[in-house]
Amino acid sequence: MQRLFRVRPRAAARQSAALFALAGGLALLGILNDPMRARDLLLVSAADFVLAISTWFLPWRRWPRQRVALLALPGFVVLGFSTWAFGGVATGTGPFLVLLYAWAALHFSRKILLALLAPAAAAYVVPLVVTHQPPEILGSAVILLPVALAVALLIESQARHLRDDRERLARIERWRAAMIGTLAHDVRSPLTTVQMTLEEVREEATGQTARMLDAALRQTARIDRLATGLLDLNRIDTTGHLQLERQPTPAREAVCAAMTYLSSADVRIDVPHELMMCVDPERFEQIVVNLVGNALRYGKPPVIVTVTSDGSTDRIAVRDHGPGVSVELQARLFTRFGAGDKEGVGLGLWIVRQLAQAHGGEAHYESGDPGAVMVVTLPSIPLVSDGDQ
Repeated sequence: MQRLFRVRPRAAARQSAALFALAGGLALLGILNDPMRARDLLLVSAADFVLAISTWFLPWRRWPRQRVALLALPGFVVLGFSTWAFGGVATGTGPFLVLLYAWAALHFSRKILLALLAPAAAAYVVPLVVTHQPPEILGSAVILLPVALAVALLIESQARHLRDDRERLARIERWRAAMIGTLAHDVRSPLTTVQMTLEEVREEATGQTARMLDAALRQTARIDRLATGLLDLNRIDTTGHLQLERQPTPAREAVCAAMTYLSSADVRIDVPHELMMCVDPERFEQIVVNLVGNALRYGKPPVIVTVTSDGSTDRIAVRDHGPGVSVELQARLFTRFGAGDKEGVGLGLWIVRQLAQAHGGEAHYESGDPGAVMVVTLPSIPLVSDGDQ
């Protein structure tokens, strides 16, 4: 349904097809109220359905959007014929004429709306004249046509503003994506050199110097993870998915490997040695790092990492013993930038959810009472569509 409301030639044409189909259906229903005019109603319905079908299947993508405005002309012809066939009764013509004008206003400029005024007036007035309607009936055109035009101009103005805003947001989004990608790449290159230098110095350091270098290495690892997160954000926005390389992975080894990027003194690992998971090891490590890092930052120790499996679903849970998460924040926890504060931009949990969904799983929050439990569930076996991830 969403496709019908995009500002594109095909979408505009299919909206008009829907209007013609609606008119055809109403004409058929009209037979129940007026069986004496069944033949005329069938002609009107047939004309509407022919217009609807042909309009739906014509190759509008190849033509300029303005050409779709010509569909209003056969619509006016059918409306005029309906009025004439019913002896000048314009009960259904007026509202449908306004509806056609509203459709045109959603897609076309004011110039086209003004150009359509003459055929719209002819479709409404000529059948009334031919059927010899009294002046008061003819005078209804003086009210209806300006009202239809005024409504159309208001809709056109709002639609134009919305299109302009959407184009502006699209330009901003393209600039943002380019900036994020460039920033992340530019940060990682010098960061690698800094990290290698710190590691070499750390090998010979002792005492307070060693502790300071350990802290510096943890912070460079944190910056590297942030850069990776920004690249993932950009990749998801661009392609809509992440590339995974799943393989059988020992769960405990993967969790322990993730802990090397964090201060693990306050972390307790409760993962069976024999448990195997079918995951992308690098992405799984990123899930654990983000969840544990979040627990250490916002919760209180001890932080407990557990991984269990019921044979069909693997469950990764990271629990802290802090104050938990307020009800107001729970709905925003796994949204992009939803849980950011002065210590971060709020990408960590959103990336966790994206990585979980890329594996065919999900992420959610549970209350630890006390504390918070961030849970990721993943399928225990490879998905059939794994090659499409």
